Parts: sequence; structure tokens; C-alpha cells
Amino acid sequence: MNTVRLALVQEASGLDPVANRNRLAALTPDDTDLVVLPEAFARDFGEAGSDVSGYAERLDGPFATELARVAAERGTTVVAGMFETGPSPERPFNTLVVRGAAEAAYRKIHLYDSFGYRESDRLSAGEPEPVTVEVAGLVVGLMTCYDLRFPELARALVDRGAQLLVVPAAWVAGERKVDHWRTLVRARAIENTVFVAAAGQPGPRYSGHSLLVDPLGDVLAEAGEEATTLRVDLYPGLLDRARRTNPSLANRRL
Repeated sequence: MNTVRLALVQEASGLDPVANRNRLAALTPDDTDLVVLPEAFARDFGEAGSDVSGYAERLDGPFATELARVAAERGTTVVAGMFETGPSPERPFNTLVVRGAAEAAYRKIHLYDSFGYRESDRLSAGEPEPVTVEVAGLVVGLMTCYDLRFPELARALVDRGAQLLVVPAAWVAGERKVDHWRTLVRARAIENTVFVAAAGQPGPRYSGHSLLVDPLGDVLAEAGEEATTLRVDLYPGLLDRARRTNPSLANRRL
């Protein structure tokens, strides 16, 4: 399997969907196989508890259409977060849309009802069905932000063949939050012997620290709090070597 060229785009989304959409082309690098932007990039959440239903779009709406155009122009696959129109007009889905050489959509399963927040008051949870997509010969599993705290989802994705877990996020800043983020990203990589690519929104509101971790838990690249883009080449052959060294998937008994 060839090298997979990955870009993690740690950029803040704003409250103007048109402005966010118009930035997609400038933020999507050339010469990549997979570009990952943060959760809710089509439009930020706004103040805690804000009604975001007026910013929900269909999967063939303006944001996904522009994402597809940019991905085709760059010859890549792009993942980004948006609010998607759902059965309940008042409570849209928090959705990852994938466009380009591969297409998929993942509706966030675990809503952020934690640390004093109530995401479920304003959004609908997706059905608990793991979503994978193949990019450049690599099986990619999709997760969003708070999903990272639920190891059973990561394991279910790996059971469906995922070799890379992609985690767009808007990981709210606060006490212990960067430590939790780094620990959980590395744990999901180590326990499943997979790559994990986690792209967050930057500080000061969010935690930043986008990072790529290899199947043995080594951090291959990590951002700070500021806006930036990380570009890393993945070597899928590391998966086989890691699983020979740490055959925990083969050894599990439950």
C-alpha cells in the first residue's frame, strides 16, 4: 500500500456560513489524499445552548456542494463538520460530510451532554451505526469530538476494518481538557492498533492540539492552540508491524 498523504486543518469556524464556505478552497492543501477539517466547520455552535437549527443544510446543500467542488479541484477527499437538516426541524444532526474521491456522511452518535453542556437540547443524535469509507486504499472510520470518550465506537469501527480513525472536533477548552484529549486520542490508537487523526478547532475557545497518533501510540505530529495545518505522510505498513508487536485485537476474549 502506498503512502497516504494527510492534512489536519486546525482552523476556527465563524458564525457566518457563507464566509466559512468561502474559506474551504484556501484551507484545502494541494497534493493530499485526505484533508480533515474540524467539527461544525460550516457554522460554529455559537454561545452555549444556542439554537443552530436555522443553519442546518441538506447533504446536497451549499456547504456539501462547495466541499465536493473543492475536493474535486484538489483531487483529494475532504472531511468537515456541518449541521444537517433532520426529521426534527428544531434539532438537526451534527454531521461529518465526506466529499471527493470518496463520499459518506456520519451523524454524531454521542451528543455532548457533559461538563455542563447539553448538546442534545439543540441537536439530534445519529443512529448508532459505525460509518467507514475507503480513501487511498485505507479504510477510514468516522468519529466526532465527544465520541472519542466512548471506546466501544472506536472498536466497532475497527471491527469493520478501520485502519485510521478520523476525529473532527470542537473540543471546548478548560481544566484538564487538553490532557483528556491527548490521552483519549492516544488510547484509541493504542488499544485498537490503528492510526488516529484528530482535528480540532483552535483556542482560545477550543483546545486546539490537533494530532496524529500511530498504532503504537507515538505522536507523529501535534499542533498547539493556534490555527495551523499539519501535513503528515502515513505509512500503512506500520499497522502490520504494530499488530505483530501488540496483538491485542487477536488476543481479546470478550
